[in-house]
Amino acid sequence: MKKIFNVAAFVCGMDEEYPYQIIRGINDYAKEHAINISYFASFGGAVENNTFDDGEYSIYKLPNLAMFDGAILMTNTFSNSTIRNTIIDSVKASGIPSVIFETKDYEEFYDVSIDNYAVMKKLVEHLIKVHGAKTFNFIAGPEENPEAKARYQAFRDALSENGLDFDEDKRLYKGFFRSYDGIHAIEEFFDSGLSLPDAFVCANDSMALTAMNKLQSNGVKVPDDVIITGFDNIFNARQSFPVLTTIKRPLFASGVKACEVLYSLMKGEEQPRSTLMDAEPVYAESCGCQINNEENNLEFRKEISIKIERTYTGIHMLNKLIAALAVSKNIEECSNAILELLEAIECRDFSLCLVSDWEKTYNTISIDKKGDNYPEAMTAPLIWDHGEKHSVRSFPSKQLRPEIQMSSGNISYYIPLHFGPRILGYYIMSNTDFPIYSKHCHTITMCIGNAIESISKLNVLDSLCGIYNRNGFNINAGYIFEECVKAKAPISVIFIDVDGLKVINDTYGHKEGDTTIIAISRIIEMACGQIDVCGRIGGDEFVVVGRGDEFAEIFEKRFYTELKKKNENFDRPYELDASVGYIITVPEESDSLIELIQQADAEMYKVKKTKKNHR
Repeated sequence: MKKIFNVAAFVCGMDEEYPYQIIRGINDYAKEHAINISYFASFGGAVENNTFDDGEYSIYKLPNLAMFDGAILMTNTFSNSTIRNTIIDSVKASGIPSVIFETKDYEEFYDVSIDNYAVMKKLVEHLIKVHGAKTFNFIAGPEENPEAKARYQAFRDALSENGLDFDEDKRLYKGFFRSYDGIHAIEEFFDSGLSLPDAFVCANDSMALTAMNKLQSNGVKVPDDVIITGFDNIFNARQSFPVLTTIKRPLFASGVKACEVLYSLMKGEEQPRSTLMDAEPVYAESCGCQINNEENNLEFRKEISIKIERTYTGIHMLNKLIAALAVSKNIEECSNAILELLEAIECRDFSLCLVSDWEKTYNTISIDKKGDNYPEAMTAPLIWDHGEKHSVRSFPSKQLRPEIQMSSGNISYYIPLHFGPRILGYYIMSNTDFPIYSKHCHTITMCIGNAIESISKLNVLDSLCGIYNRNGFNINAGYIFEECVKAKAPISVIFIDVDGLKVINDTYGHKEGDTTIIAISRIIEMACGQIDVCGRIGGDEFVVVGRGDEFAEIFEKRFYTELKKKNENFDRPYELDASVGYIITVPEESDSLIELIQQADAEMYKVKKTKKNHR
């Protein structure tokens, strides 16, 4: 029986044309040779938010590489060097045959590359010798990216060898290969007050196109006032106005070649350590050269027609999804909303995979911060398998899929679900190109993550106060309790009861009573530390749990200080007050959290009784 090979592929930003074309090449070869490809993919860096990216990058902690026969690394798509190096180290340690793009820095890997240096140098020399350019600005890619470094070095050497100076402090913009970098670079240039250069040389097309649009929107003519060039020869570069001068490289063919090399290696066949693909400059209108673009018109019309249709359809799908998710009160309703989307995009193989305690732990620390992997157990509340909907209550995370895939030639995308740094899980979309062609995939993913987060809040947060309800408190305080039992460490359990709430309700109405409860809950929050847990467990009853034998006294002092401050500015005909009681103990295995809460309640009652006697 022919062996089925399973390949793990790592990529960031699938919605950019560079990875899109390479992925298409990989997939084409994989389907033809019955190889299963699993893409672990994120949109890291897309929203320029480090906290958000903590959640995005969690997906790269997921793969159990022992399950795979080979790996493909598009680590040149990562702007975050820490994540890139983590992936590379993990694949190295696995020992499986691996192919990497655009770098020869790792002797453990085979590589597929172009000569970035030679072709960029040729392009810059063309600008100098043919168009007489002398003053340059450069929009660079990520500093630690091998391609970006080679292109920038070629640019500097071309200038130096032609006797031209370059002001690195003023005329270099350090980008990340993302389209918005082009906009930022031009904005920074305008703010600098510098004179217009003869040319803006950009490290890729995505940055060059947005930079060119930004220049033109500010009245700068290309190429009459300034030349601009890119690198990659993506579709939009070929159809831009003016047509972009750039570098043509065989992206689709590179993907095919990478998969071909890896397939041979997995079969035990020898392959050259490095494969060099052809690349050449494309001199076009943005540098002042003339081209015949008629041959591209048919391709352009076909591609634009598809893009327009996908855009309109995508917006409609997105609006429907947002509306349905906004009113989803549980995971079943959320799943039904996702199911409508799947039917619209004709995706027949989908799994929604969530961490087993997704609905219980609202304040979970991110996986990246904890430094470990996904929890051992996952749950799959929605599996859509060729028209059949079902679920799997629990499966091991190291298995990756809720159900083991037995067939071959499958292309799967593992995409993270999170809310900020809080890890919710991931979804798997198989045998569809939607994740790589749709500009709405990232937005849809964020909407699903936000909806799941909202559902989890409904389960554990008090609707009036916004702090933990009884369920949320018991779960999260339970973690502290178990930790203290295992470590034989002291725990503080504090019980707070609002004073005079019945009188306030009877005299001023229940709306004022709610105002009192909310105000006391805010004071409790301010008195708590970030690692402590507080919750409302009854109408006017609150409980706080913290570590250590000094926490209770510190909390009590903070609480009454904040209470005094609040009353000084509390524009009501009554004062806020509450009774606080607590216990400090080293819990035994025979103890329970509820027993300790009852003991703290008894201590609180003593305080309340003393207050009444004083009155």
